[in-house]
Amino acid sequence: MSRSSSDSEEDASIVRLPDIPTLTQLYEKGQLKPAKATRHEPNAELLNRVSLFQGDITLLELDSIVNAANRSLLGGGGVDGAIHAAAGRELLKECETLNGCETGGAKITRAYKLPSKHIIHAVGPVYSRSDVETRAKQLESCYQTSLEIAVKEGLKHVAFCCISTGIYGYPVPAATHIALDTVRRFLESEDGSKLDRIIFVIWLNKDLDVYESLIPEHFPPAPVPAKSDAAAEPEEEVPVSEELSQLPDAPAPESDSKA
Repeated sequence: MSRSSSDSEEDASIVRLPDIPTLTQLYEKGQLKPAKATRHEPNAELLNRVSLFQGDITLLELDSIVNAANRSLLGGGGVDGAIHAAAGRELLKECETLNGCETGGAKITRAYKLPSKHIIHAVGPVYSRSDVETRAKQLESCYQTSLEIAVKEGLKHVAFCCISTGIYGYPVPAATHIALDTVRRFLESEDGSKLDRIIFVIWLNKDLDVYESLIPEHFPPAPVPAKSDAAAEPEEEVPVSEELSQLPDAPAPESDSKA
């Protein structure tokens, strides 16, 4: 995980799975700090299957990336537009056969010119203060359905962008909690065990800050084992002369005389 670089050559390079650090590695490097309060119990195994990466999602060479699509699935602005532009005209042609998608749902296509193999198009909700609960359920469904599709298709890697936090106006902290909680619960399920890596892909520094602060609540590090007490010190050796002084007196010899 690194801050955005202005080096165009570096930005244009393909990013492969081994190049993306796991949460375990980010904790070890000190880029993630333990939270004071957590929402889930520590699970060290999960920390090796989840990543946080800042960069261009269209450069990831994985089984699948998730697009923040609109209901038409025919492309739009932001991440959606960038993915369609990078994938090429063939992506639009395939999307035209899908008859759109309802809010909260997702559909899968090939990735064409992208280094990833597939694109999962998830349709997030437009945020509304007057109907927060419904919007939250729809956003949760985006993540849940995307993961279910990945498992059904036999995919091992899923990279999520920040769904609904752009022009759809979903508050980043609230959206991040939903994303992290949904992914955490799915990974602990039987289907979730079939996925090797889930990657949260961030573009903006302000979004990265939110993820870095909230990940430890949902994916806390395993507690550091308390240092064991120093090995018991050997008992102080007692001088032989002192040991003898502590022995009971020998019994007095019996008298030879008879009563």
